[in-house]
Amino acid sequence: MIKFVVMFRQPDDRGDFENAYNDFLALVERMPDIKRRQVVHVLGSPQGDAPYHRLLEIYFDTEEQLKASLMSGAGQEAGNELGRFKEGSFDVQFAEVYEEEGGSTVTETT
Repeated sequence: MIKFVVMFRQPDDRGDFENAYNDFLALVERMPDIKRRQVVHVLGSPQGDAPYHRLLEIYFDTEEQLKASLMSGAGQEAGNELGRFKEGSFDVQFAEVYEEEGGSTVTETT
């Protein structure tokens, strides 16, 4: 699985951010072949304030599907909508995802 991640930095004006974000999200939801969408509201970090306000993770089964979706009409519209956000106010990346069932470590009992 692969994902496209948009990491939005702390906005200067949350009202303006929410309006632009909701418009952007509506366009993202029209993109083809999305397997899963995950929105993360960042609460903070162990070092105090976090640099990011919100993360949007868009999952696809394959890298080919991700690329085709970004190049689709809906993907291009969503990409253009990112232009409403101030330069430097977000970062984007592609990431490969590996998942395991469970998530607990076996410990010895005495």
